[in-house]
Amino acid sequence: MNATSTDRIADAVYERLREEIFTGELAPGARLSVPALAVRLEVSRSPVRDAVLRLVQDRLASEEPRRGAVVARVGARELAAIYDVREVLEGLAARLAVENSGRRLVVALHDALAEHERAVRAGDVAAITAADMRFHALVRQASGNTEVVRLLDDVQTQVRLAMRTTQVTAGPRQSVDDHRAILTAIESGDPAAAELAARAHIHRLRSALLDQAEDGV
Repeated sequence: MNATSTDRIADAVYERLREEIFTGELAPGARLSVPALAVRLEVSRSPVRDAVLRLVQDRLASEEPRRGAVVARVGARELAAIYDVREVLEGLAARLAVENSGRRLVVALHDALAEHERAVRAGDVAAITAADMRFHALVRQASGNTEVVRLLDDVQTQVRLAMRTTQVTAGPRQSVDDHRAILTAIESGDPAAAELAARAHIHRLRSALLDQAEDGV
């Protein structure tokens, strides 16, 4: 097997394990045994080892003494820190999106918001998550700032891990309303209002999630 084939397999294993972490199939604290995973996924150990190392680098897994790599956990303190950073970055992304984008973004955000509302009415958790992520992805991509996009992509990975680790959620109906406020500000062409709306949304999420985490929900 050549290096390119091994890299492709490692990428596929990484994506599979990453999704299993986000869906909870691999629970927080679960061991990531290279031999066991290789058997389960029916691949050699080398690409699995590479995939697990990448999970550690991406902070989706951590190394523990005498246990090796395990699925990472996110506590209340880490969750607060993640959302402090996210609030600043999402606000900046919204401001930049107003300054750098046009009607196409507004149309896309209206579509994403409508999708989000349908998912909330249906009570479809997976669709709610997907629509929420799509809305935020559209805004950060529209910022036109590659560093903001990169940093928010990293933060989003940690947010998804935190949602699974802490088993807490924020009110989906409130998120729809917050997204509508962000969209209204962007559509009006007001960078400052867009930033404030985005920051208020993330701050509200932070408060709700921390309240639940501290209550042991």
